[in-house]
Amino acid sequence: MSTPDLYHSAATFEREGPVKHFLRATEIDSRVVGMVIALLFIWVGFHLAGPFFTGQALFLTPRNLWNLLTQTASISIMASGMVMIIVMRQIDLSVGSVLGFIAVVMAWLQVYGLPQYFEFGSTWIWVIATAIGLILGALIGFLHGTIVAYSGIPSFIVTLSGLLFWRGAAFKVASGETIAPMDPVYALIGGGPYGAIGSFWSWVVGILACLGIVWSLHSGRAQRHKFNFPVRPMWAEATVGAILCVIVLATVWLVNIYYWPKGIIAQYVAARNIQVPPEGLFISHGFAIPVLIAGAVGLIMTFIATRAPLGRYIYAIGGNPEAAELAGINTKKITIAAYTIMGLLCAISAIIATARLNAAAIALGTTDELYVIAAAVIGGTSLSGGVGTIFGAFFGALIMQSIQTGMTLLGFDTPVLNMTLAVVLSFAVWLDYIYRRNAK
Repeated sequence: MSTPDLYHSAATFEREGPVKHFLRATEIDSRVVGMVIALLFIWVGFHLAGPFFTGQALFLTPRNLWNLLTQTASISIMASGMVMIIVMRQIDLSVGSVLGFIAVVMAWLQVYGLPQYFEFGSTWIWVIATAIGLILGALIGFLHGTIVAYSGIPSFIVTLSGLLFWRGAAFKVASGETIAPMDPVYALIGGGPYGAIGSFWSWVVGILACLGIVWSLHSGRAQRHKFNFPVRPMWAEATVGAILCVIVLATVWLVNIYYWPKGIIAQYVAARNIQVPPEGLFISHGFAIPVLIAGAVGLIMTFIATRAPLGRYIYAIGGNPEAAELAGINTKKITIAAYTIMGLLCAISAIIATARLNAAAIALGTTDELYVIAAAVIGGTSLSGGVGTIFGAFFGALIMQSIQTGMTLLGFDTPVLNMTLAVVLSFAVWLDYIYRRNAK
């Protein structure tokens, strides 16, 4: 039996037109195209507006775009977990406070707690503190999920209580003070010149990513053939692979043309007694460690959402909770698992945030819950449940951070920034409503 192919029909091409036919053949979601266009519009708009507000076009520069990717990592990681929560028709308002609490706990352990038992500068100090932070995040998520699953209290109330409780707990642990500094090795996790992998390894990562894309497309096509599902035409497969690989390699090129600042290079040269060539010494940052962590989390969460039974159950519950329960899905167990993952992701974001700042303040993570939810919604996650992608959440986080960074570069103050983000979020929810209405 031949494998069905829904994309070769000339009649279909004439009826749909070239653009719609291209999107249908490549299976590229029109909302993704819309997000890409919106992101490009935001980037170009802020870059062109720079000379009128500050006298300089600063947005589309290697330095700013590198920092933009690094700053997006923490929110992206939590947004990937929020997708699963919202898809399941739940919510988590506590993620910012959980991040702040775990951050001060890990910082307290590094600065005050563990040095009593280990030699000064011991690697075990930050390793144990990090492990405790990850376990604590998972336990907090497990607690929230258990209460939501078994108490009958709406997740809005449970996590709103968590927002208040964990913020207060962070204040008590830190005694209202900023805790610093972190271990120098731990601080590398936050990025910076030394917290990046350099040009060579960035190209290695980029090439491996492209090989992974090709393998994923080949594997997906083989699975469709195996189960006699419709397959994309080869030109569509090649187009999708080429687009993704170009994006990956262009990103590698971008992070590699952002060089270390001259002052850092001078310190580096002096410490190692390096002879500087006449033309100067240029050292590429490459990918920052937070970006690599976010990428790894994105791949794992995408696998869970699309390939693992847990992900399928979550989407089934979000599509129709009653039918999912009648089908034998343990909705309480799945709810606990989703919130446990969310807590673990908050801990990972807390590690990145404290390492990047080289400190933990009680205000760390304040309002992050709003940015995380906004990133998921802007990325196409429906508040009605059942619909959402990890890739979309990452894109939504990038859009949110781009707006925040762009307005900061143009000199707008925080109140104007918050009002703008509120309008963007409302617009995204309205677009989701229009999309779902037209899809019926």
